[in-house]
Amino acid sequence: MDRIIEADLFRYGGLSGTKGLLKGLQNPGFRYMYLLRKASKYKKNSIKWLLFNFLKSRYSHKYGFQIPSSTEIGEGFYIGHYGPIVINGKARIGKNCNITHNVTIGQANRGRLKGYPTIGDNVWIGTGSVIVGNVRIGSNVLIAPNAFVNVDVPDNSLVVGNPCKILEKEAPCEGYINSTLN
Repeated sequence: MDRIIEADLFRYGGLSGTKGLLKGLQNPGFRYMYLLRKASKYKKNSIKWLLFNFLKSRYSHKYGFQIPSSTEIGEGFYIGHYGPIVINGKARIGKNCNITHNVTIGQANRGRLKGYPTIGDNVWIGTGSVIVGNVRIGSNVLIAPNAFVNVDVPDNSLVVGNPCKILEKEAPCEGYINSTLN
Protein backbone atom coordinates (compact mmCIF):
# COMPACT_ATOMS: atom_id res chain seq x y z
CA MET A 1 0.00 0.00 0.00
CA ASP A 2 1.29 3.48 -0.83
CA ARG A 3 2.54 5.51 2.14
CA ILE A 4 0.10 8.34 1.41
CA ILE A 5 -2.91 5.97 1.30
CA GLU A 6 -1.63 4.25 4.44
CA ALA A 7 -1.48 7.63 6.23
CA ASP A 8 -4.99 8.54 5.02
CA LEU A 9 -6.32 5.17 6.21
CA PHE A 10 -4.66 5.49 9.62
CA ARG A 11 -6.56 8.75 10.22
CA TYR A 12 -9.81 6.76 10.30
CA GLY A 13 -9.41 5.36 13.79
CA GLY A 14 -5.92 3.90 13.41
CA LEU A 15 -6.83 1.45 10.64
CA SER A 16 -3.99 -0.33 8.86
CA GLY A 17 -3.26 -3.40 6.75
CA THR A 18 -5.62 -5.29 4.44
CA LYS A 19 -8.38 -5.67 7.04
CA GLY A 20 -8.15 -1.97 7.82
CA LEU A 21 -8.28 -1.09 4.12
CA LEU A 22 -11.45 -3.15 3.64
CA LYS A 23 -13.03 -1.48 6.68
CA GLY A 24 -11.83 1.96 5.56
CA LEU A 25 -13.37 1.54 2.11
CA GLN A 26 -16.76 1.40 3.83
CA ASN A 27 -16.26 5.01 4.94
CA PRO A 28 -17.29 7.52 2.24
CA GLY A 29 -14.48 9.97 3.05
CA PHE A 30 -11.72 7.40 2.87
CA ARG A 31 -13.25 5.67 -0.16
CA TYR A 32 -13.26 8.93 -2.10
CA MET A 33 -9.70 9.82 -1.08
CA TYR A 34 -8.51 6.32 -2.01
CA LEU A 35 -9.95 6.73 -5.50
CA LEU A 36 -8.57 10.27 -5.80
CA ARG A 37 -5.07 9.11 -4.78
CA LYS A 38 -5.22 6.23 -7.26
CA ALA A 39 -6.55 8.41 -10.10
CA SER A 40 -3.77 10.94 -9.56
CA LYS A 41 -1.11 8.20 -9.47
CA TYR A 42 -1.65 6.73 -12.93
CA LYS A 43 -0.77 8.19 -16.30
CA LYS A 44 -3.65 10.07 -17.92
CA ASN A 45 -5.78 7.94 -20.27
CA SER A 46 -4.30 4.63 -19.08
CA ILE A 47 -6.76 1.84 -18.26
CA LYS A 48 -6.21 2.20 -14.48
CA TRP A 49 -6.54 6.01 -14.69
CA LEU A 50 -9.84 5.65 -16.59
CA LEU A 51 -11.16 3.12 -14.06
CA PHE A 52 -10.25 5.15 -10.97
CA ASN A 53 -11.44 8.42 -12.55
CA PHE A 54 -14.77 6.82 -13.47
CA LEU A 55 -15.24 5.55 -9.91
CA LYS A 56 -14.12 8.87 -8.39
CA SER A 57 -16.61 10.71 -10.62
CA ARG A 58 -19.39 8.35 -9.56
CA TYR A 59 -18.68 8.89 -5.86
CA SER A 60 -18.24 12.61 -6.39
CA HIS A 61 -21.87 12.79 -7.46
CA LYS A 62 -23.03 10.36 -4.77
CA TYR A 63 -21.32 12.11 -1.84
CA GLY A 64 -21.10 15.71 -3.08
CA PHE A 65 -17.29 15.90 -3.00
CA GLN A 66 -15.68 18.04 -5.71
CA ILE A 67 -11.94 17.57 -5.34
CA PRO A 68 -9.98 17.38 -8.61
CA SER A 69 -7.17 14.83 -8.87
CA SER A 70 -4.77 17.71 -9.57
CA THR A 71 -5.23 19.14 -6.07
CA GLU A 72 -2.05 18.89 -3.98
CA ILE A 73 -3.11 17.22 -0.73
CA GLY A 74 -0.61 15.94 1.83
CA GLU A 75 -0.81 12.57 3.49
CA GLY A 76 -3.26 11.94 6.30
CA PHE A 77 -6.19 13.84 4.78
CA TYR A 78 -9.44 13.16 6.66
CA ILE A 79 -12.98 13.86 5.48
CA GLY A 80 -15.15 13.79 8.60
CA HIS A 81 -18.62 13.72 7.07
CA TYR A 82 -19.93 13.37 3.61
CA GLY A 83 -21.81 16.26 2.09
CA PRO A 84 -20.83 19.09 -0.20
CA ILE A 85 -17.09 19.76 -0.19
CA VAL A 86 -15.60 21.91 -2.96
CA ILE A 87 -11.84 22.33 -3.31
CA ASN A 88 -10.21 24.18 -6.19
CA GLY A 89 -7.74 22.04 -8.14
CA LYS A 90 -4.93 24.56 -7.63
CA ALA A 91 -5.29 24.79 -3.85
CA ARG A 92 -2.54 23.19 -1.75
CA ILE A 93 -3.28 21.36 1.48
CA GLY A 94 -0.67 20.05 3.94
CA LYS A 95 -0.43 16.88 5.99
CA ASN A 96 -2.94 15.63 8.56
CA CYS A 97 -5.76 18.01 7.72
CA ASN A 98 -9.39 17.43 8.65
CA ILE A 99 -12.26 18.79 6.61
CA THR A 100 -15.97 18.56 7.33
CA HIS A 101 -19.07 19.01 5.19
CA ASN A 102 -20.21 22.21 3.43
CA VAL A 103 -16.63 23.50 3.11
CA THR A 104 -15.40 25.52 0.15
CA ILE A 105 -11.72 26.12 -0.57
CA GLY A 106 -11.74 28.28 -3.68
CA GLN A 107 -10.11 30.90 -5.80
CA ALA A 108 -10.57 34.64 -5.99
CA ASN A 109 -10.69 35.89 -9.56
CA ARG A 110 -9.71 39.51 -9.07
CA GLY A 111 -8.18 42.01 -6.70
CA ARG A 112 -5.28 41.65 -4.34
CA LEU A 113 -6.40 38.15 -3.29
CA LYS A 114 -6.52 36.77 -6.82
CA GLY A 115 -5.35 33.15 -6.58
CA TYR A 116 -5.72 30.00 -4.50
CA PRO A 117 -5.31 29.08 -0.83
CA THR A 118 -2.31 27.29 0.64
CA ILE A 119 -3.10 25.40 3.82
CA GLY A 120 -0.42 24.16 6.23
CA ASP A 121 -0.12 20.94 8.23
CA ASN A 122 -2.47 19.89 11.04
CA VAL A 123 -5.39 22.14 10.12
CA TRP A 124 -8.97 21.41 11.14
CA ILE A 125 -11.62 23.06 8.94
CA GLY A 126 -15.12 23.20 10.41
CA THR A 127 -18.54 22.81 8.86
CA GLY A 128 -19.62 25.57 6.49
CA SER A 129 -16.22 27.28 6.39
CA VAL A 130 -15.10 29.15 3.30
CA ILE A 131 -11.45 29.83 2.46
CA VAL A 132 -10.89 31.91 -0.67
CA GLY A 133 -8.13 33.72 -2.46
CA ASN A 134 -4.37 33.76 -2.38
CA VAL A 135 -4.12 33.28 1.37
CA ARG A 136 -1.80 31.18 3.49
CA ILE A 137 -3.23 29.24 6.40
CA GLY A 138 -0.40 28.30 8.78
CA SER A 139 0.13 24.97 10.51
CA ASN A 140 -1.73 23.89 13.63
CA VAL A 141 -4.78 26.05 12.91
CA LEU A 142 -8.42 25.40 13.81
CA ILE A 143 -10.96 27.11 11.56
CA ALA A 144 -14.27 27.18 13.42
CA PRO A 145 -17.55 26.28 11.72
CA ASN A 146 -18.99 28.93 9.39
CA ALA A 147 -15.83 31.04 9.32
CA PHE A 148 -15.08 33.08 6.20
CA VAL A 149 -11.31 33.26 5.70
CA ASN A 150 -9.81 35.66 3.17
CA VAL A 151 -6.70 36.73 5.10
CA ASP A 152 -3.43 35.01 5.99
CA VAL A 153 -3.57 33.04 9.23
CA PRO A 154 -0.41 32.50 11.32
CA ASP A 155 0.58 29.17 12.88
CA ASN A 156 -1.08 28.15 16.17
CA SER A 157 -4.29 30.10 15.67
CA LEU A 158 -8.02 29.75 16.11
CA VAL A 159 -10.16 31.39 13.41
CA VAL A 160 -13.78 32.31 14.14
CA GLY A 161 -16.58 34.27 12.52
CA ASN A 162 -17.54 36.15 9.39
CA PRO A 163 -15.58 38.34 8.92
CA CYS A 164 -12.97 36.15 10.54
CA LYS A 165 -11.19 36.96 13.76
CA ILE A 166 -7.84 35.32 14.42
CA LEU A 167 -7.02 34.35 17.99
CA GLU A 168 -3.56 33.13 18.94
CA LYS A 169 -3.91 29.84 20.77
CA GLU A 170 -1.42 27.18 21.78
CA ALA A 171 -2.43 23.71 20.45
CA PRO A 172 -5.84 24.73 19.02
CA CYS A 173 -6.29 21.37 17.25
CA GLU A 174 -5.57 19.20 20.27
CA GLY A 175 -8.32 16.57 20.44
CA TYR A 176 -9.54 17.43 16.94
CA ILE A 177 -6.79 15.88 14.82
CA ASN A 178 -6.18 12.29 15.94
CA SER A 179 -4.58 9.09 14.61
CA THR A 180 -1.70 10.63 12.69
CA LEU A 181 1.36 8.80 11.38
CA ASN A 182 4.64 10.56 12.14
